[in-house]
Amino acid sequence: MDETAERVYRTLLLHPQGELCDIAADLDLTADQLRDKMDQLSSLGLLRAAAGEQDGPQIISPEVGFEALLARQQAELAAQQQQIAQSRAFAQQMIVEYASRPMPSRPGEELLVGLDRIRSEIARLTSEIKHEVMAFAPDGAQQALNLEAAKPLDTEVLDRGVRMRTLYLDSIRNSPQSVAYVDWLSEAGGQVRTVPSLPIRMIIIDRRIAIVPVDGEDTAHSAVVLRGHGTLAALCALFERVWDSGVPLGEAKNRDARGLTAQERESVRLLGQGLTDEAIAKRLGVSPRTARRIAADVMELLGAKSRFQAGLLAAHYGWLTPDAH
Repeated sequence: MDETAERVYRTLLLHPQGELCDIAADLDLTADQLRDKMDQLSSLGLLRAAAGEQDGPQIISPEVGFEALLARQQAELAAQQQQIAQSRAFAQQMIVEYASRPMPSRPGEELLVGLDRIRSEIARLTSEIKHEVMAFAPDGAQQALNLEAAKPLDTEVLDRGVRMRTLYLDSIRNSPQSVAYVDWLSEAGGQVRTVPSLPIRMIIIDRRIAIVPVDGEDTAHSAVVLRGHGTLAALCALFERVWDSGVPLGEAKNRDARGLTAQERESVRLLGQGLTDEAIAKRLGVSPRTARRIAADVMELLGAKSRFQAGLLAAHYGWLTPDAH
């Protein structure tokens, strides 16, 4: 509502039986200007058209009019916030997918096919690390045998003074062997944080080389080695943004003002995108049964009786925005 429309609304409230020509004169408006402002008030739900030709317009009281107006604006804002959250998620997905496309014709890329070839190249590149390695590890809890096998290489890298930062899923907090390994890694000099979900498996070496899978669903099939400056800059920025949102393993998973953990907030966001229990479970690194339990806890907190209702309430309360706390 602009200033002139506000003056018209105030005047109509004070003089509901006043003649429109007199009101226009008092407000120094032409008849056309007054009608334009009354149309604006009508569109906002603060003025109702006359029932008959002889009747004047019906003024809606502030108690009723503004409550409806604010409810409508809140719903529009919730929809916009959801669109922003979806746009950010889409942009993040596009960055990763673009970076991992196997296009041999593009300079600065190398396609690795087969798990043995991938492991061999990772080992070779790891031996060349000089300053820093950053990694997304989205697989959830690891087997104790695999964790023990990783220790010699980790030790060799850290002993060279390399800064090692790794992001795991929150779900590893429930795995004793994973927690034990992360504790060992932290004592050896590595830095570890956890987040509710990760977009893809990724290793970045000295901010000049990245290794990402071609297929996020089958990371052992093939991977691509990236060296392009623009792509690396985007992937490094993605890592830093996710790293800033992570929580060190030694810190408790605090609940926000709504009573949600970070994992529950991510579950709400993924539910809002329409993902299935199986897809959410994979993103969170948990079992489908655990994903269903988390969704049920969120629905109970919202007071929702269905997932559809939970989505509506989450949008209404602004829970679907990426920065909501």
